[in-house]
Amino acid sequence: MAGELSPIDKAKFVAAKRAAQFVEDGMRVGLGTGSTAAWLVRCLGEMVRDDGLRIKGVPTSTRTAQLAREVGIEVISLDEAKWLDLTIDGADEFDGELNLIKGGGGALLQEKIVATASDQMVVIADIGKEVESLGAFPLPIEVIPFGWQTTRALIEEMLISVDVMGRDVTLRMNGDHPFVTDEGNHILDLHLGRIGNARQLAMVMNQMPGVVENGLFIDICDAVVIGYGDGRVEVRDINEGTVDRDRMDFVERETNIRQLVNGLAIKKTNDQLLLMPRNRQG
Repeated sequence: MAGELSPIDKAKFVAAKRAAQFVEDGMRVGLGTGSTAAWLVRCLGEMVRDDGLRIKGVPTSTRTAQLAREVGIEVISLDEAKWLDLTIDGADEFDGELNLIKGGGGALLQEKIVATASDQMVVIADIGKEVESLGAFPLPIEVIPFGWQTTRALIEEMLISVDVMGRDVTLRMNGDHPFVTDEGNHILDLHLGRIGNARQLAMVMNQMPGVVENGLFIDICDAVVIGYGDGRVEVRDINEGTVDRDRMDFVERETNIRQLVNGLAIKKTNDQLLLMPRNRQG
């Protein structure tokens, strides 16, 4: 039955399962948005249901909030939590210094607010998200709808003077209409190819009128959990300077993995996908 999961889904799942070990009873946890973060929410839901884990989750999108409630996680707002112990989220790209591009799912504003309101941010990703230099993934920029074409023109002019490979700026669409974020804004995707100085670009971008937030997460991530399609997991901690390696074995018990894939493994049944760590290395 494990064959029903593609290698990339296995990688996302084992990364999420390993990252769930960072969560302790009583924590206030920021819950990310995206396909990898959704695996994490489901794993935490299983821990709440099966192990009695008690946490309060602060979601970064309406989609995540809905999934968290479905799997039994208590959902509160950031204003209610005030501060978070931990945020776990995915990433579209990360580099060797754990700087990130996020926002492929359109939730970059809430994701950045929640991440910076946390004692620790842990990113979960498959190995394909690691890059030498950020920029291959289009950089999302959240802008207000009013005058967005003027904002785009200002961004295009600014890109002439910074170290990037490409300068194409497109409005993200949802069918025939502009994509709208949870805050009612639009997203401009910057197809840069390579970003020479991500820190400088992030600072310049947020000084531009009309720009709400950018998808560069600089000096925010503390650790990354990287999953591989064969069950290997690597945890890199930028603060401790450590790298831990595990291997997670799939153990199936009358498993219906499609329920997990679809986010429907909510009720306690015999349909469980368990992981067992082995051979921890430094």
